[in-house]
Amino acid sequence: MSKEPKHYDIEEAFRNSDKLIEEMKKGKIFLYPTDTVYGIGCDASNPECVKKIYEIKKRKEDKPLSVIAPNEEWILNNFKISKPVLRLYLPGPYTLLVEKKDPAFLRHLSPNNRLGIRIPEHSFTLLVMKAGIPFVTTSANLSGKEAPSSLEEVEEEIVKKVDYVIEGPCFLGKPSTLVEIDENIKEIKRS
Repeated sequence: MSKEPKHYDIEEAFRNSDKLIEEMKKGKIFLYPTDTVYGIGCDASNPECVKKIYEIKKRKEDKPLSVIAPNEEWILNNFKISKPVLRLYLPGPYTLLVEKKDPAFLRHLSPNNRLGIRIPEHSFTLLVMKAGIPFVTTSANLSGKEAPSSLEEVEEEIVKKVDYVIEGPCFLGKPSTLVEIDENIKEIKRS
């Protein structure tokens, strides 16, 4: 028998932030709004939880997942990117594809030497920052389906498999822009 997820609107989430942060660190799965589309995620440093995200989305595990960074220092310490370039894009509706300093770092999210990094311009991000952990961020859809721009568009099959639903608006209603960062900076069209 599956349990019903606990629902919080974004204001309730902040009033209960200590409890929710504890739950994030225990590996619970969250459905949440971002500045772009509705996301699904968990503690990115917990491989077992990450595996659940792949299962819920019915996504192949060789397809990389992105993370919401807990802060700017975390990005600068773990990835090959300069502060000025980082600040050009984040916070905002971008996913930066950046080379990891250590290719083994978060390998269960991305088997190659790059990882997608976000700092959504959304209040949910403040919970992640307060938790101080990298947090998986991927659209809350079944693999190959349209990314949901609101909670109402998230398929019931997904909602039933998460532990917490944070209710709130998404602002753009379309996926983040992918930007590859290396010697050159280039935007990538999503297919």
